Amino acid sequence: MRIRLNTFVIAAATAAAAAQLAAQADFQWRGPLTTGQTLEIKDINGDIRAEPASSTDAVVTAVKTARRSNPADVRIETVPHAGGVTICAVYPDVPGQEANRCEPGANSKSHTRNNDTTVRFTVQVPVGVNLVARTVNGSIEGEGLNGDVDGHTVNGSVRLSTTGTASGNTVNGSLTLAMGRTDWRDEARFSTVNGSITLRLPAFLSANLHATTLNGEIESDFPIATTGTVNRRRIEGTIGNGGQPLTLSTVNGSVKLLRQ
Repeated sequence: MRIRLNTFVIAAATAAAAAQLAAQADFQWRGPLTTGQTLEIKDINGDIRAEPASSTDAVVTAVKTARRSNPADVRIETVPHAGGVTICAVYPDVPGQEANRCEPGANSKSHTRNNDTTVRFTVQVPVGVNLVARTVNGSIEGEGLNGDVDGHTVNGSVRLSTTGTASGNTVNGSLTLAMGRTDWRDEARFSTVNGSITLRLPAFLSANLHATTLNGEIESDFPIATTGTVNRRRIEGTIGNGGQPLTLSTVNGSVKLLRQ
């Protein structure tokens, strides 16, 4: 009887925990995305966490919390488009300023004023789908992804690993990125101010390297044929056959190029 009672108690507790977890999800979106399309998440206050999806559907959930403000005033907007889908945390409009809006790319407008609502996104990304994650006050993390990934924040770290290309920047935080390809669409630029930069790159990397730090050191597993200034805080040169620019810059932190 004691075993049966304990089993019942455990089952009841599990059900209660599941119900509480479901109640905490303020937003959920699920939709199919194909290889080459992009899932873009735009946040302001809050972390973004990414993981591989188990199907061709992308899944996005968001949890809103606040101490003083009403979380219900912050809406989550979904904007489907030919290139994929953009999902934003949109805060209430601020009188006298341009209305907040959600749109693909880097041009969305969203002012928070004194609204202290935090929105935490969790996303599941299908194989071959690209991820663009943007926030201001929060970290960005994604492990074991299978498409190109791009992470941008201001106050927080960026930690991403993928079989595709990876890029990112922050101001107050570190960059830790691992990737299986290096054929970036544009110039590969990684930057922070207060934090280190660690890149894990394929052994076949070829790039024109420009790496700088003010308070830190530069380390590389890759042989570098120098073409300009070389010291412990600044290196200009080529890796492999050279070619695409690879720029890494920080002020307070180290720079590490590690071989996969």
